[in-house]
Amino acid sequence: MESLIIGNKSARLPIIQGGMGVGVSLSGLAGAVAASGGIGVISAAQIGFDEPDFYTNCPASNIRALKKHISAARETSFGKGGLVGVNIMAATSEYRAHVQASCEAGADLIISGAGLPADLPGLVQGYERETKIAPIVSTARAVRVILKLWEKKFGRTADLVVIEGPAAGGHLGFSAEQLTALTPDAYDKEIREIISVVNSYGEKFGCQIPVAVAGGIFDKNDIAHALSLGAKGVQMATRFVVTKECDASLPFKEAYLKARACDIEIIKSPVGMPGRAIHNAFLEEIASGPSPVTRCLNCLSGCNPAKAPYCITQALIRAVKGDVDHGLVFCGLNASRLHQMTTVSALMEELTQEDNR
Repeated sequence: MESLIIGNKSARLPIIQGGMGVGVSLSGLAGAVAASGGIGVISAAQIGFDEPDFYTNCPASNIRALKKHISAARETSFGKGGLVGVNIMAATSEYRAHVQASCEAGADLIISGAGLPADLPGLVQGYERETKIAPIVSTARAVRVILKLWEKKFGRTADLVVIEGPAAGGHLGFSAEQLTALTPDAYDKEIREIISVVNSYGEKFGCQIPVAVAGGIFDKNDIAHALSLGAKGVQMATRFVVTKECDASLPFKEAYLKARACDIEIIKSPVGMPGRAIHNAFLEEIASGPSPVTRCLNCLSGCNPAKAPYCITQALIRAVKGDVDHGLVFCGLNASRLHQMTTVSALMEELTQEDNR
């Protein structure tokens, strides 16, 4: 496999580990992936959840934890051919502060979706050489909107584009109707169109803008297919959950190993976006009635605690800490195909080794 080149930076392997919050992909997982030559990604979503002052000073604890985890991941992976990135949701209330902290801590890459990262180029000004930026898009329309906006407002374009398809985990960039209507062949066509749009902007700015395909990437065949469509790399998250280095608790990882295909469902998050998760007692409880939000941590700008059916931060924290029956366990479509624990190095070797046949 060829290296993934992003401007003046490169990762030895074209594999990006997707950001997973709350607390699923921190410095342990991201550092191990980067040390294996890929791009390890820390999720900034409520990253301070384990800090002692999280509930009394949430913004400060998140910034402190974010810088701490970026530094730790960089130390683990220094000189080993990989990069350390951060996933920051555009819908995050403290978006500007999280981007600034990531730049100051030396993140190689900021990946941003779950909304339109309209101001991201302006927020990284002065750090363009050290910190690259990548929007997450799901449609050709979305990539046209964001790249046109960045060109008009900032006179620049993306360093990388991540295409997240309908088989991804967590929050999805599709309506419920689109999720049922999209076939693999139809989405392959969408991917080719997105890549064509990205390439045209690359030509306009005299640069190469690599594209990584995400959502349902499980094995070498999926990687080869994505590359055949014109992508330069892939982003995958679900498979990294059942690694020794993943920062989630053992019960969280075991929930993936126990999941059957029929257990994986589409839910509606408190901010109205569809998401993919593993069925459990918590989802049954909220289906029968809302769980009032008694303490708002102001995590997402589009969330109204008075109307939210439950607090997504608390649900995700309970799950990552091990209470998987009463928490929200986001996952990708292929989680049911996981049957054993592994390590990051073993997984990366499996995904990249050549067949000797």
